[in-house]
Amino acid sequence: MLTWVNGELLDESQATVSVFDHGLTVGDGVFETVKVVDGVSFALGRHLARLGRSAAGLGLPVPDGVELAKACEQVAGQGTGPGIHRLRITYTGGIAPMGSGRGDSGPTLIIAIAPAAPQPPTTTVSVAPWPRNERGALAGLKTTSYAENVVALARAAELGATEALCADTRGRLCEGTGSNVFVVVGGKLITPTTATGCLAGVTRGLVVEWCGAAQADVDLSVLETAEEIFLTSTTRDVQAVTAVVWDDGRRRELAAPGPVTARAAATFAERAAADPEP
Repeated sequence: MLTWVNGELLDESQATVSVFDHGLTVGDGVFETVKVVDGVSFALGRHLARLGRSAAGLGLPVPDGVELAKACEQVAGQGTGPGIHRLRITYTGGIAPMGSGRGDSGPTLIIAIAPAAPQPPTTTVSVAPWPRNERGALAGLKTTSYAENVVALARAAELGATEALCADTRGRLCEGTGSNVFVVVGGKLITPTTATGCLAGVTRGLVVEWCGAAQADVDLSVLETAEEIFLTSTTRDVQAVTAVVWDDGRRRELAAPGPVTARAAATFAERAAADPEP
């Protein structure tokens, strides 16, 4: 597969960036992951719009959306064939001196693609002991500074889970390391508000629009009582949660998918198949 690096389509062996790139040295960058099904990108416009918002929030120049879309389609359409692929757009501060200050060389833009394995319809989640800082400078931005997520996800794996859910500093349910979370309480579908610092996920937004989910602040303890729980993300779509595990050894089983989750999954699959650019 060819990779786009600063305006050039290059073979993987040639697709390199400087060891002084600010995205590598200090995590100064933003990114998006786009699902490509049978060579067609899904919701690319929404992803590129969010990339622009994240770049602006980080103080990076917003890339030209039209040119970026053309580059993405070039990478996505290079004979990837049938099946699911993951298109990754990475946009960094570019080459800079050692330290936090940016250089003047201009940003680095990378677009790569690789096969993606379909996610199972259900999963187990853990509850991370570390909160998300909803008041931080990066709250709500999809940046490459993912070390906290790496640590939480590694802990989740130790507990037999594929995702870790966290609270914000006020104890409100927030998000996963790479997903948004929905809960069903009293038959009502709810997802945390962005005031918790959660990322405004593309799949999250579509589920809110298509399934009439409410955005509300709920305590982390809702994971102990919610009738249904499911995750959303670009790679998971709508994924039912069958169990929640805690660091203290507690484990809660859920009959999943429940009726609300099943309807949401079916609605998302139908609407997504009908329109690749919702």
